[in-house]
Amino acid sequence: MNNFSAPYRARRYLAFVSMFGTTQIHKRNPYTIACWSMAFPGFGHLLLNKFIRGYALVLWEIYINQKIHLNQAIIHSFNGQFQAAREVLDPRFMSLYIPVYLFAIWDSYRTTVDLNKMYVLARRENAKFNEFTIGALEVNYLDKRKPWVAVLWSMGLPSVGQLYLHRIVLATFILLSGIVIVSESHIVLAMHDLILGDLRSSKRALNAQWLLYLPSFLLFLRFLMPTLAP
Repeated sequence: MNNFSAPYRARRYLAFVSMFGTTQIHKRNPYTIACWSMAFPGFGHLLLNKFIRGYALVLWEIYINQKIHLNQAIIHSFNGQFQAAREVLDPRFMSLYIPVYLFAIWDSYRTTVDLNKMYVLARRENAKFNEFTIGALEVNYLDKRKPWVAVLWSMGLPSVGQLYLHRIVLATFILLSGIVIVSESHIVLAMHDLILGDLRSSKRALNAQWLLYLPSFLLFLRFLMPTLAP
């Protein structure tokens, strides 16, 4: 049965189940979404299931941040080395970074407000959604899942929790981006040296420019799990 064809077709829907994932809308706090975009452009859009726009903004943030050396400058600032922070910054790309950064915050807030309105209208219209689809590659269905189970799986390996929640596209992106950040930051090598008691080698192995992506990435994954569970 296809719930998206007549006579089941509606003006708005609350969820959609496919082989690539489960997409749903529900009420969200626009300020919370905007704050996540402030922490890392694109994260707010990923929370809204706006994956194409979110991925584009995340990739842009990483690219332009690497060109400017912004993370390195932030670390120097935290250590009180303001002259070193000024020297490491590349001002040629600052004019490109700021407009996109502000756009990500504004657009995530605006989109959240619009989706909240769509959710209210869909609820009033008693909107239907497809709870079950079957195809050549997969059988997909909507069922209840426990947020804490997703959190536990993600603690073992980022993206496994998203697979448990049937968010295939998001899981693939998280896995690939996690591999890149961990690899480029050399954090595994630094932890290995730290376990061996070689603190100097551990510190020298770290790539601070890439390491600073990790806190935002891990906190976002922790926040993401309960919001995805149907």
